[in-house]
Amino acid sequence: MRLQSYPKLGIVFSCTSTLMPTPLAHFHTYNCSSIVAHPPMLIQTQINPPLKIPTFSHKSIQTNTLKDICLRGNLKEAFQSLTVAFNDHPDETYGAVLDLCAHKKALCQGLQVHAHVIKSCSVPESVFLGTKLAFMYGKCGSVEDAEKVFDKMGQRSIFTWNAMIGAYVSNGKPFEVLETYKEMRVLGVSLDAYSFPSLLKASGLLKNLYLGAEIHGLAVKFGYDSIVCVVNSLVAMYAKCDDLCGARRLFGRMVQKDDVVSWNSIISAYSSSGKSREALELFREMQKAGLDSNTYTIVASLQACEDYSFRKLGKEIHAAVLKSAQLLDAHVAGALVAMYVRCCKMSEAVRTFNELDEKDKVVWNSMLTGFIQNGMYSEALHFFHDFRNAGEKPDQVTVISILLACGRLGYLLTGMELHAYAIKNGFDLDLQVGNTLIDMYAKCCCVNYMGYAFNRIPNKDLISWTTVIAGYAQNNYGLKAFELFQEVQLVGIDVDPMMIGSVLIACSELVCVSQVKEIHGYIIRRGLSDIVLQNMVIDVYGECGNIDYAVRTFELIKFKDVVSWTSMISAYVHNGLANEALELFHILMKTNIHPDSIALKCALSAASSLSALKYGKEIHSFIIRQHFSLEGSIASSLVDMYSRCGMVESAHKIFKSVESKDLVLWTSMITAYGMHGYGKVAIDLFNKMKENLTPDHIAFLSVLYACSHSGLIDEGRRLFHIMKCEYQLEPWPEHYACLVDLLGRANCLEEAYEFVKSMQMAPTAEIWCALLRACQVHSNQELGEIAAQKLLELNPENPGHYVLISNVFAAEGRCKDAEKIRTRMKEKGLKKSPGCSWIEVGNRIHTFMARDKSHPECYQITKKLDQITQKLENEGGYVPRTKFVLHNVEENEKVKMLYEHSERLAIAYGLLKNAEGTPIRITKNLRVCGDCHTFCKLVSKLFRRELVVRDANRFHHFEDGICSCGDFW
Repeated sequence: MRLQSYPKLGIVFSCTSTLMPTPLAHFHTYNCSSIVAHPPMLIQTQINPPLKIPTFSHKSIQTNTLKDICLRGNLKEAFQSLTVAFNDHPDETYGAVLDLCAHKKALCQGLQVHAHVIKSCSVPESVFLGTKLAFMYGKCGSVEDAEKVFDKMGQRSIFTWNAMIGAYVSNGKPFEVLETYKEMRVLGVSLDAYSFPSLLKASGLLKNLYLGAEIHGLAVKFGYDSIVCVVNSLVAMYAKCDDLCGARRLFGRMVQKDDVVSWNSIISAYSSSGKSREALELFREMQKAGLDSNTYTIVASLQACEDYSFRKLGKEIHAAVLKSAQLLDAHVAGALVAMYVRCCKMSEAVRTFNELDEKDKVVWNSMLTGFIQNGMYSEALHFFHDFRNAGEKPDQVTVISILLACGRLGYLLTGMELHAYAIKNGFDLDLQVGNTLIDMYAKCCCVNYMGYAFNRIPNKDLISWTTVIAGYAQNNYGLKAFELFQEVQLVGIDVDPMMIGSVLIACSELVCVSQVKEIHGYIIRRGLSDIVLQNMVIDVYGECGNIDYAVRTFELIKFKDVVSWTSMISAYVHNGLANEALELFHILMKTNIHPDSIALKCALSAASSLSALKYGKEIHSFIIRQHFSLEGSIASSLVDMYSRCGMVESAHKIFKSVESKDLVLWTSMITAYGMHGYGKVAIDLFNKMKENLTPDHIAFLSVLYACSHSGLIDEGRRLFHIMKCEYQLEPWPEHYACLVDLLGRANCLEEAYEFVKSMQMAPTAEIWCALLRACQVHSNQELGEIAAQKLLELNPENPGHYVLISNVFAAEGRCKDAEKIRTRMKEKGLKKSPGCSWIEVGNRIHTFMARDKSHPECYQITKKLDQITQKLENEGGYVPRTKFVLHNVEENEKVKMLYEHSERLAIAYGLLKNAEGTPIRITKNLRVCGDCHTFCKLVSKLFRRELVVRDANRFHHFEDGICSCGDFW
């Protein structure tokens, strides 16, 4: 009876409330049944004193419920409240906290809640809690834990299946989604509207259009195809399966297009498929329809601005974002920066970045990537210092970007520091980081560490193998590159054209034609023969000296591009077939393919090697007409061409016309002056260059060469010392050979020999050759014997060395020793390069060999030469010096041999064909002998013609009986 007098008391103790304030927490240990079972206890508590129930406002209770705490997103407060919450309804209690853990991706806290749930109640019996746990684990990236919960559940609802499918999709496991879907079909589980987005996303990830179409059919069958979220997922699926037409048809069939998500789906579909213009047109349509854009719309539209041509549209979107401040969040900011990066507008990207109040790591990395993609490697490193100063910690993306910059700049130490950081943080085992480390070490020429980085990668992919093979090939480890190529085939990785290209570079370095043929055959068998590889095959055959195979490969290319033509022209030039190179260049000019700067440089190189001034001028005119920039390599090639054609003044005009002169151009001009005997001018130019640029090995080699050919001994010694001591450049064998040649020409043979003996490296054949030539000129038999012996020991397969030694012995009157050397040469199957001279007349290069009778105008040439010789004898007192004929023959035969040297035939033809008063320009493949040098001086005087003769070493300008070399060559 007393119970009835407290009707309100039962309401207060009702279990409908899930959370009570802390002062009443002890009341929750009783439920309604316990009150009924123990009425005396209840009565006793109410007698003395009577129970005073505190009253709470409705607002106070609402703000302190666990559900509201979870909605506010306060995970710590939710955990504290969880310990005092009612356990009468665990589904509702734990469900809210598990949702919060999923939202925060708080796996650690989620595991604690799971443990709390297991202690408090039976999870397998609660379908609701099991589903919530599977959902939480999926969102937190712990798929294995989600699977364990799912597998232990005795009963599952469609929500459980959806949670598991969603876990697989969000963690990039589309195959597992497919298996789960099959299981659902077998068990007869009916799909609901929320099943389709996950299934369709998995189909898109797999690019399985057949599966996507099947699920589309089910959506139609169950009547879900009109639900907006399903339609949006269908659009995205068709786009990812490369069926944009299907995606567009679905979008077009939508009756109401007032959902911004639908527009976002179709815009993203076109944007991610590279259909930028279509994506931006859809964005315009959406604006015209009066729909407000959200963050996803802006990001998708900015992603559609893929290159420089979209910069204006990108700025318009940026302006719209600035007008609506609510759209400018971290995602949009990152997309804006990325858009400016793609549009090559780094100044705008930097300005946008600096205006951001909050910068997340994605935005920082976007900026770093932008600097790298735009070739601003130094700026990337400076920006990286700002990144570190801002307290940001580099992740894999950051490390990859900076490693790329270090590789391009050759900053090995910085790259090694990053490598250490990557090892410390476990990044070096990441595939992309590992591949970038290989590339960085390869570009810094650090092959040992490159191999270490490669071996550290646990699961190497095609890029890993390709990068390391390219690294070895580019650092002249051709054999190692070839070995790795054989190994990669045993591993079972499919070889791609890029890897083949690297192996071809290795073959080029090894100069092994058999390996090139092997790789060429492999390319054909595997069907990898694209235009890029075919062009590379031409290059490598040319570099390995097999010009016939290069020509056949070139002829088999059906649709040749400019690289094909350039590769073939380069192959001709490399193999000394300059005539053929120029002929092919003229054929190219008649096609619809326009030569690029590389093709022009190859053609100029061919004209240079032939001293074909007319051809060189034609190419120069083409360069001007086509508005090619006269900066960089084109300018250097023109300077080289004019100087090798004997026109050093024209070379200097080109040099002066270039505003921004690089080291190569300066070096080319110094070489030109040295070649023409202007040693002091070359030194002055070198000193002027040093004011703004740091000379390298080649620049010093050029100026030493100039000193050698002008007899500037003291200057040569001084420059050699400066190179070693001031610039810390370790001399190459070529530098030593230059100084030996300089000392030898000045008859300082003992000093030259002592210099050779004091070298820190072993003297090369080139150095002994320079000393032997000097011994020949100055008749030093003792040193000549030593040099000859060393020369044959170092390079016994060079026919030129045998000829030189034989000539030295013959000049000393040691005919038997000379004959022995020639016999050894014949036994080895070596042949001397015959003397050859050529002259440009009209539109042709005319070539003459010694005692040549093959020219169509042979009779007229011989007759003209006889007339020239007779005039020189009668008016110039010319007497042939037969000591320069180093053959053991009769005196009259020696005279006859002198008269028929190749340069004399070329001079006779020039006087026969060239207009009166025009210079005669001749090129010879060997050094001009002393008698021919006298012959040329007399011709220039008696016939009043300038003769410009380029021999194997330098230029001789003959005018009025005087040579520019001062008889020093």
